[in-house]
This record gives sequence, C-alpha cells and structure tokens, in this order.
Amino acid sequence: MRLYLSSFDLGNCPEELVALARGAKEAVVVVNALDNLPEARMKWLNAQTEKLRDLGFTARELDLRDFFGKPSELEESLRGIDVVWINGGNAFILRRAMKQSGFDKQIRAALGRDEIVYAGFSAAAVIVGDSLAGLDIVDRATAVPAGYDPEVVWEGLGLLPYVIAVHFRSDHAESSDVDREIAFFQENRIPYRPLRDGEVLIIDGEEERLLGL
Repeated sequence: MRLYLSSFDLGNCPEELVALARGAKEAVVVVNALDNLPEARMKWLNAQTEKLRDLGFTARELDLRDFFGKPSELEESLRGIDVVWINGGNAFILRRAMKQSGFDKQIRAALGRDEIVYAGFSAAAVIVGDSLAGLDIVDRATAVPAGYDPEVVWEGLGLLPYVIAVHFRSDHAESSDVDREIAFFQENRIPYRPLRDGEVLIIDGEEERLLGL
C-alpha cells in the first residue's frame, strides 16, 4: 500500500510523491470535496492539475459524480491510473462521493494489489482511518450538494489504524477547530496523528515516514 497524505496542498516534499509513483505518470485529480463550492472547486482543480503536470504527471479530472451508481464504469476508468490525487474540502461530501461511486471499495482493492498511489491533502487524509467521528467539529456533516445521498457516512476508508488531524498548529483558518477535534479524540481514546501544514505522511508498504518540517 502506498499513501501520500499531506496536511495542505502538495506539502513541502512533492518530490516524494514522484518517487512513490515509481516512474509511473498517469494521474487523476478528484475535487469532489468541493462540490458545494463551485467557484473554489474550479480554482483548486486548475491549480492542482497544473502542479501535478509540473511534477511530470499527465493529470486530468476524475469526477466521482459521473460514476454514482456505476461502480463498474469507475473501475474501468481507474485502470491504468497510477496516482489518484484528492483535493481538500468537506470530508463528509468526499466520503459520500466515494461511497456512491464505489470508489471506496475499489481504491482499497487497488491499494491491496499495489497498483495505485492514494494521495492528497486535508479531507483526503482525514478519512483514511476507521471512522469520521469528531470530524464534524471542523466540517459540516450535513452539507449535501445536488445529487448526493443526504445520509452521513461515518465509516472511514480503514486504511490506517488511526485518524489524521490536519492543519495542526498551523497558519490555517481551521487550526483552532482542529484543537477541539484533537480534544475529542483524546477524550474518546481514538488514536490519532497530527499533521502540520507542510508535513506529509508517507506509507510505502511497511515503511512509514513523516516529512516536511
């Protein structure tokens, strides 16, 4: 399993993402976490696509909304993709999009076969644990864009045995709420790992590294 989890944007070591891809160059960008904010969505899509291309990837958008209720079509679209780069935004919207498209099951399977790199920041990182409990302190769980199932998905992707708390002690608008989120984790004995903006957590098989500051 290969993961590149950043607190914000590409983090301070994008060359590690290139290394993790092992020379493979086909990337897709997922910005569904911003489906409730169309203008911000377009801005981040363009910026992230350009940054990935600057790193040498052939990047294009993968809109999970196109695959709601069509998991077999999504599976076909993911064939040959080396890196999935997932933008930040609302973690609950992103998690809904993954469930409604079947992306959650397919990414777990692809990671298990070591066929793909799961990469991204903020919302992409906080959902890799077992549960989204406590994330509603930072993100509005009831934000439901058009076409989305209103039911809140509390189950995480289950990729790591702990929750990641992004924007920890950083110059970010959500940092004070993250302190409250961490207090919730501590009170409820939920394993967590904080990430400051700039830091990146890299998982490569059995190897785990924290870089960036």
